[in-house]
Amino acid sequence: MGYGRYFEEFEIGDIYRHWPGRTITEHDDTWFSLMTMNQHPLHIDENYAQSTQHGRRLVNGTFIFALTVGMSVADVSGRCIANLEYEFIKHLAPSFHGDTIYAETEVLDKRESASKPDRGVVYVETRARNQRDEIVLTLRRRVLVPKLNRNESKS
Repeated sequence: MGYGRYFEEFEIGDIYRHWPGRTITEHDDTWFSLMTMNQHPLHIDENYAQSTQHGRRLVNGTFIFALTVGMSVADVSGRCIANLEYEFIKHLAPSFHGDTIYAETEVLDKRESASKPDRGVVYVETRARNQRDEIVLTLRRRVLVPKLNRNESKS
């Protein structure tokens, strides 16, 4: 299979396990927080973080979100025309420096486009787990993907 899927290649109930996982370093988290101008001390100030509930810095939650979406691209949105909607983004557990994130996506629904016959909308849920198999984040999104042109090769 090539990069991403055509509309016809998605089946409701399919689960795609995205590989490889990604171990989050302090460097990753610090740079992401600074790039996105998130200066909350919980992400960048170890002394401050020691006085909080978890006793150490947390990885920026939007980094986990971005990483999870990125991990799913090759399987879900590599052929995508557009990401139409993100919904139900839930942070379920904290992530820390040194954690490894793995992701999987389940196809929840699909429908043909009402306005363009050459494409369809696929509705998926992606779950991120850490190395202890704890779900740390879930999200749902709708992607607009092309239909397979019968004159094209699937590769």
